[in-house]
Amino acid sequence: MAVESRFVVIRNGVEAKTFMDKKSADEYDKMLDMADNLSQMFSQSSVELSDSANEELSIYLAQHREEVLVALLAKKPAKTAVEKKAVKPVDETVIDEVKEAKETKKSSEKAAAAKVKKSKTKATATKLSEAS
Repeated sequence: MAVESRFVVIRNGVEAKTFMDKKSADEYDKMLDMADNLSQMFSQSSVELSDSANEELSIYLAQHREEVLVALLAKKPAKTAVEKKAVKPVDETVIDEVKEAKETKKSSEKAAAAKVKKSKTKATATKLSEAS
């Protein structure tokens, strides 16, 4: 014998919807609560809406609450992945090799400059010793 748990959302004594998990049932119930609040707000406004339009608009806005919050500037829009042009990926080892080559070149240039400086110092010392 199998046992199943079902979660039923009941509004005003009427079964609204049945769910297999509690989280989905709670989210749906929360959405219906928001729709009720929006419907009351619309009925108190100066805008004339039919009952069906009021109900449809309230449910739509409650279902799309994230977009409504973004539109009202109450929430920042979610970051979307920007489509990039197809670029051939560069191997990290190539980047490392280029960096090493640059560092090697710099160090060899410094070593060459140091040798030139030493040879000039020796030449100057030789000239001084010959002059004395």
